[in-house]
Amino acid sequence: MYDKKGPIDQLVHLYVDGGITRRDLVRRVARKTGGVAAAMAALAGYEDLNAQPSPVAENVRVPANADDIDARDIEWAGKGGRLFGHLAMPKVAQGVYLPGVLVVHENRGLVEHIKDVTRRAARDGFIALSVDLLSRQGGVGQFPDAAAQTAAYGRTVQWERIVDLVDGLDYLKYHPNIVFDRIGIVGFCAGGQNVWDFIVSVPETAAAVPFYGAPPSAEDIAKIQTPVLGLYAERDRSLTHRMLTAAATLSQQQKSHGLVIYEGVGHAFHNDTGPNYNAGAATDAWARAMAFFNKFLRAPRA
Repeated sequence: MYDKKGPIDQLVHLYVDGGITRRDLVRRVARKTGGVAAAMAALAGYEDLNAQPSPVAENVRVPANADDIDARDIEWAGKGGRLFGHLAMPKVAQGVYLPGVLVVHENRGLVEHIKDVTRRAARDGFIALSVDLLSRQGGVGQFPDAAAQTAAYGRTVQWERIVDLVDGLDYLKYHPNIVFDRIGIVGFCAGGQNVWDFIVSVPETAAAVPFYGAPPSAEDIAKIQTPVLGLYAERDRSLTHRMLTAAATLSQQQKSHGLVIYEGVGHAFHNDTGPNYNAGAATDAWARAMAFFNKFLRAPRA
């Protein structure tokens, strides 16, 4: 569903990602269709609009001032200019070294939800960094409206995103507490696609977990050397169908991979700020992601 590019598709996607309310969705679609009745008819075919979000699972969110982590917004010089990010890590003693995780946001920039997810990775024992892929346009703070953030993301291009994420990888490598060659990457929605693109381009990535992101072509799959775990939603039918085809190619090419498809949930089921959030699927998927990173980022050296 969410690899479609029509204007109403984009508004529904924005709603599912928690960027606008249902009332805002109907109002904005009505502007495009000429009235509320026409808007409701246009929206009738979107299966995800019938979903009811779960209550957020207890203790999932991690505040910036949590006692067990250090978290802060950072800036540094990248190849394409000043980069903005959010860095979080467990509070550790001097001389303790940890693996790292890059966290890749959805198609709205580095919003507070993704900063929270970055802190969750820190609570699970990783040095985690999320890079704002709107940095080249001044950062997500320049676009306070969710629709403007999405439009700004639409102006980014794939190679620039990869370059900025590589700069994030380099930043992590030089952190004084990092195990420099044990860094993974996780991303959501558009960030999931960026995870796939990243491991096609950066073979040194130690492990990767894309959540419901558009998978690569068979030609690009041939370039992947990174163990990858795909986490997808049954009702995200278009992307999940494409992922099933990609999984067959991954198997044929003997790539290290796993795939979990969550029954009865839709796109963005992990995003606890949106209407498709499903606490059971989200909790299980996050646990699987962390277990996957523990397996490949903490394994004893041969």
